[in-house]
Amino acid sequence: MQREPGSSLIERKEKYTIVETLIVDHVAKSFAATQAVKDVSFAVEAGEIFALLGPNGAGKTTTIRMVLDLLKPDRGSISVLGGPMSAETRDRIGYLPEDRGLYRKLKLLDCLVFLAGLKGVASGEARQRAQAYLERFDLAEHSQKKVNELSRGMQQKAQFIVALLHDPDLLIVDEPFAGLDPVNVRLIKEVLREQAAAGKTIILSAHEMYLVQELARRMVMINHGRVVLYGPIAEVRRKFAANAVIVEGHGDLGTLPDVTSVQRQNGRAVLQLKEGASPQQILRTLSRNDHFTVERFEVALPSLDDIFVQVAQEEDV
Repeated sequence: MQREPGSSLIERKEKYTIVETLIVDHVAKSFAATQAVKDVSFAVEAGEIFALLGPNGAGKTTTIRMVLDLLKPDRGSISVLGGPMSAETRDRIGYLPEDRGLYRKLKLLDCLVFLAGLKGVASGEARQRAQAYLERFDLAEHSQKKVNELSRGMQQKAQFIVALLHDPDLLIVDEPFAGLDPVNVRLIKEVLREQAAAGKTIILSAHEMYLVQELARRMVMINHGRVVLYGPIAEVRRKFAANAVIVEGHGDLGTLPDVTSVQRQNGRAVLQLKEGASPQQILRTLSRNDHFTVERFEVALPSLDDIFVQVAQEEDV
């Protein structure tokens, strides 16, 4: 895990033991006097759910558009599914844009079949797949409605189905949970996990950090057009952890050496440790305490939401 991008990802490629679906190598993009992306590098491994994060206006959407070859980088290089973008590669990518791109005057089923056909899926196969997805996403009874007659949440689910219909190897989803109730959020999570388990690579861009933390193993955070965090989410959280532990149990904790304060929250105790003290020391002390039985003990890690806010605010100073 690193706060800043290191040497060229292309130069370091021999160090990777897992095949990369995507390599973004020091790309930059300007629009007139505005430099939207200044220097972004990251690699996405095959079969993982990878989080692409950043505040609004950070350069995420521009980066996605360069990955999709909708925009050309001013400098740097991008390798997708083993090489530069081609028509064949493009058909292996599924994309859920933040802004919906459905044909609003078409009936829902016809719209899905038409868009799948643009990705090379035969009409009969597309209709069969679409009907199966409509059943799963509780949209079957709305299949003959025009897209503009659907609710916002229904349109969001329909757009998600479009990204899946041609069975892509790389799935890029930008704000997939927008406008969805908890039941449908759970459904989208389930489908994303199934896709990853089937070997598909998923790039997830979302502002719901608790969902990102549940789903993704690794992440990159972009701010002001540069990479500010990159690596496994577990390592990122450990890096930002305060020197504290969470303890649950029964009995009297008493006075613990190397603990500066005890804060009780919802039946648990958060112990702030002295500088230089380790969680292992505290656990050994508690194990010798005849007046307290430990039921749960863990290092207190910040949420990804807390880290996102902290880093974004630091970068804006």
